[in-house]
Amino acid sequence: MAGKSVAVLDIRSSEIAVFVGERGVNRTFIFKASKTERYDGYADGAFLRPEGLARAVKNALAAVEQICGEKFKTLYVGVPGDFTDVVPRKQELSFPKRIKISQREIDALFESGKEKRKGFRLMRVTSMIYITSDDRRVADPEGVYSKGLKGVLSYFYCTEYFASAIENIFSDKKIKLHFLPTEFAMGAYLIPPETRDECAILLDAGYLSSTICVLLGNGVIAQRSFWVGQGQIAVRLMEKFHLDYDAALALLTRSNLYLKREEASKEFTFRGKTYEIPAAELIGEVKAGLDELCENVEKFMEDCASRELDSKPIYVTGEGLEGIRGALEHMSRRLNAVCEQLSPQLPYYNKPSMSSRISLIDMAYEDNRSGGSILSKIFGG
Repeated sequence: MAGKSVAVLDIRSSEIAVFVGERGVNRTFIFKASKTERYDGYADGAFLRPEGLARAVKNALAAVEQICGEKFKTLYVGVPGDFTDVVPRKQELSFPKRIKISQREIDALFESGKEKRKGFRLMRVTSMIYITSDDRRVADPEGVYSKGLKGVLSYFYCTEYFASAIENIFSDKKIKLHFLPTEFAMGAYLIPPETRDECAILLDAGYLSSTICVLLGNGVIAQRSFWVGQGQIAVRLMEKFHLDYDAALALLTRSNLYLKREEASKEFTFRGKTYEIPAAELIGEVKAGLDELCENVEKFMEDCASRELDSKPIYVTGEGLEGIRGALEHMSRRLNAVCEQLSPQLPYYNKPSMSSRISLIDMAYEDNRSGGSILSKIFGG
């Protein structure tokens, strides 16, 4: 791209977006072009219709290239949680004598934990914690004198299936692809460093798939995805009230869990047709769908019990809960934890559905500005 602009492909579970932008003043962004296309999504680590994904990506890419008036040479691709595996690992280096740590030693620490995994590609490595030989915890060890260096590191892997699927789409184009972990990008952009230093929980509630992760410092301790989202709750309403899917989805995104169950019905108009929906049954079905999401979150939290996360708030973002008034309050009661909504603090983009888009362009911009990610420097991209 010309100048400082970067091109990004954001893949969600119901739509993809190709967009081009660069950073403005005060960490804002200037978008030069964008195009969103819907497709059939994914489940269980596979795209439901790969040909539909390819068509959506190519259409969006062509539209954005036409607006920009140039062909892309580099594209940053967000990898959803369903196709990402995070491996935390403790690594340690010892030096013959006390030295001033440079980027070379940090790179060597990252390299020491590298491993090949069947069915996966390593796409990024970051640090949660650095500790020097005298047990000092430091955010950046470069320039520090020490006889050794320890690190609690996060190794982010992309499934070979996902990488190959995306590469096949661009097989007839001369575009260099860089893969970025979407959930980590969201956590790093939306949650302040001082909050992440003491562990932070992020829930990306999506359309067909949701992902929860625990962040520590500049890394991720644990992450899990599950096939629960807005779409599955809409199916509940479709079956319960005998609606077509589009009507059920519209009803869901206009739901209000603050309604009193005693109210006889909710009048709902969609495409010129009016429905009378029993208020109590509507609230019950929506809450049941949210409870399924909460059950998956609870199971994840139980498996992370040793992390002392009970008192931590759960930061919720993504498009999955947009339009459902009272959803966060219900989840807070159900999980016995504070659920707080996160979205980019940017004019026109301050919606949870924009979180992945803004976060990915932030990470892509930083990688591009620094001449490539640390991973590119160590592992060759």
